[in-house]
Amino acid sequence: MTSSQPIKLAVHGAAGRMGRRVVALATADEAFQVIAAIDHQQHPLLGQDSGGLAGCDLNEVPLSADWPAECDAAIDFSLPDAVGSAVANCLESKTPLVIATTGLSDETQAAIAEAVKQISIVWAPSMSLAVNLTMKLAEQAAAALKNVPGGVDIEIIERHHRYKVDAPSGTALKFGELIADQLDGETKHVHGREGETGQRSLNEIGYHAVRVGDNTGEHTIVYGMLGETMELRVASSNRDCYASGALAAARWIQGRPPALYSMFDVLGLS
Repeated sequence: MTSSQPIKLAVHGAAGRMGRRVVALATADEAFQVIAAIDHQQHPLLGQDSGGLAGCDLNEVPLSADWPAECDAAIDFSLPDAVGSAVANCLESKTPLVIATTGLSDETQAAIAEAVKQISIVWAPSMSLAVNLTMKLAEQAAAALKNVPGGVDIEIIERHHRYKVDAPSGTALKFGELIADQLDGETKHVHGREGETGQRSLNEIGYHAVRVGDNTGEHTIVYGMLGETMELRVASSNRDCYASGALAAARWIQGRPPALYSMFDVLGLS
């Protein structure tokens, strides 16, 4: 493949909300050619044109359960129990893979760890470029404020749509993990509060999950100190930010050696 040739792309989970947006944006981008739109074998829409399903021009790529023999990159926006299939198929064809699905089991994570010995994989709890930049800022803020006189209280508030099945979000947990790595000592991760909880300890990170309407994703990191408060907030207005980030990762991963990469790598923030 030369730089003048489009990236031949397979989309796994192509019938889902996010998969359809990836198909739509990739179809409209001359840098990509969607060659496979994949979903599970029992999906009722199999055989329909994936461009039509995505609400864009027909692309003559039917929704199918079959993986292509080869392609330049694959993007997975499926379900946790389907990611293992994507990893196995990409491993077989030596295809670089972008995994945008969260809530993965230990077994699937182990399969990813084994696969990156042979193929390159970008895996992140959020594909949003703005979210990942905010994660880097959250790290820096925690490192700068951890020794402030009187201490700093850190809370993570996330909002998502009513259909989201996990709480807190994988993105919120990643924020907490990155922040905890910057703090001294052992950190407690507290999920919600109720009743007589007693005084808040300084080594806590609190998580609060809000589920409302069609909210596509919003995260606020609160740093509370004596006399002042600082907040970092990042919010999406639609799902295209996640699809665009996944496509950016699929473009970035071209020619990279086998390894596990993050969106920090894609953004040059590592």
